Amino acid sequence: MTPPPLAAVPWSSPDPTTLLYFLVGALVFVVFVVVARLLARRAAQLLSGRHIRPEMVVIVGRVVTFGLIGLGAAFAISFAVQSANVALFGIVLATFIASFGVQDVLKDYVSGYYVLLERHMRVGDRITLEGVGSGTVTDVKLRVTLLKTDAGDLLVVPNSELFNKAVTVHVPAVERAAETKSTPPG
Repeated sequence: MTPPPLAAVPWSSPDPTTLLYFLVGALVFVVFVVVARLLARRAAQLLSGRHIRPEMVVIVGRVVTFGLIGLGAAFAISFAVQSANVALFGIVLATFIASFGVQDVLKDYVSGYYVLLERHMRVGDRITLEGVGSGTVTDVKLRVTLLKTDAGDLLVVPNSELFNKAVTVHVPAVERAAETKSTPPG
């Protein structure tokens, strides 16, 4: 006779092999935590030597720490449940999350290539950006464009904004006409 589905099943001790896998999983996790702390400290030292801003050093250290601890947790769980699928799932999940994190940065860099290649605006041009404001272009970088407003403020505009919104470039018409003038075929 079998017990009903919700009846209490007597507790039995786990077999030694299962216990060994749990211990190995815990050991793997501890090793990843220690290595994460050491690598984060080393990364902070290297970045400080390159005169990187202190807040960026802290951010890089935290990313390294949390990334390695998360990876260690995935490996530890995969050892504990005796399945490599858990580690693979953890790696795929981390990659998926990271792709959302860098999506905007990549969009700015790709837009920056187009802004620099097409050269619709140059340093010194006065521009108006729909929904953002206006100013004089002081620098065009790969990820951002710097504008100086009439009040003297520095406006940092991601290049994806310049690429996706209407931009008015205020330059004398004679100057642009000379750039676009073509000789008739003949």
